[in-house]
Amino acid sequence: MRPSTVSWRRLDSKETALAVGLRAGDTSVLESEESLSELSLLAVTAGATVVGEILQSRPAQHVRTYIGSGKLEEVRDRVRAENLTTVLFDDELKPSQQRNIEKYLDVKVLDRTALILDIFAKRAHTAEGKLQVELAQLSYLLPRLRGKGVELSKLAGGIGTKGPGETKLESDRRRIQDRISKLKSRLKDLSLKRGVQRKSRKRGEVATVSLVGYTNAGKSSLLNALTKSDVGVADKLFATLDPTARKLRLPSGRQVVMTDTVGFIRKLPHQLVSAFQSTLDEVREADLLLHVKDVSSSEMGTHAEAVESVLSEIGASDIPRLDVLNKVDKIRTDDIRINESGASTGLFVSAKTKSGLDRLLGEIESKLPRGYRQEKRG
Repeated sequence: MRPSTVSWRRLDSKETALAVGLRAGDTSVLESEESLSELSLLAVTAGATVVGEILQSRPAQHVRTYIGSGKLEEVRDRVRAENLTTVLFDDELKPSQQRNIEKYLDVKVLDRTALILDIFAKRAHTAEGKLQVELAQLSYLLPRLRGKGVELSKLAGGIGTKGPGETKLESDRRRIQDRISKLKSRLKDLSLKRGVQRKSRKRGEVATVSLVGYTNAGKSSLLNALTKSDVGVADKLFATLDPTARKLRLPSGRQVVMTDTVGFIRKLPHQLVSAFQSTLDEVREADLLLHVKDVSSSEMGTHAEAVESVLSEIGASDIPRLDVLNKVDKIRTDDIRINESGASTGLFVSAKTKSGLDRLLGEIESKLPRGYRQEKRG
């Protein structure tokens, strides 16, 4: 892949960061605190050290400074007192807000969207994944070019090479827009190729089951356990980015294709949803979705809502669904009985211990549409 015309501001192990969030409108304190904690975990995933969190409560975002001038002054005092290098904000900042905040604090300022894009850039390994991430990055960067031109060489590190230095705004925009057009064209070609592969599966009467779920819910571990494969897994956010497909044989001998896609997250950047359309086609075209949930997480309900929101956004909310409550090995037996009595719905499994997988395979078979070829055991 040809290097990008610009580079990306990235976090690394030398960064010391302060996470800043905003509780506005009807959002509860608990939900805001959970989102801010997740921002800190994202920063750690990206390689930074988070030294603290600050949560501001306002009726709405401040149009110029996001959290208001008084709270921003508090942030600046903390930055100076602890000699911090970066401040992270738990929402996507408007370009003008980011410029105002960065000028006032005089340190690197990243919002939630930029942080997630940074992680995706580090985790993309396939050519398609890198193209998708670069498209999302450039779509995010384009409206943030400064009025008198942007010093592209200051956007150090990341996908591609360093920029050529300060250029005219029109030239910057034209270069980025040209690159975006080329990326969209290449991704469209890859999407068409994926479409041909899906049609081939349909002609061969092979059903498709797609794993969806919040990041770090254990989708890849479940894929490995069910298909006896060795897809890389890790106990971290966005450990799996590039889509994976494996053959799965059901108890009757019927063979299906199981696909694993990128994990979802609350406040998923719209640039990513747009850039990953070709990958998300695997979800939209599936015959059955397995919504994998981390039953050991206190935020399982909130995470499930975030996943449902993304599924609705990509037009996959009407696909037949099976809820899979993973990581049952991390909770007490009494909790399982309570949940099975009606507090939660779905199948309790453990990808780690393989508990409940036989029952899951039977449920998958029962929920798949009839009419597909039944393959013999071989």
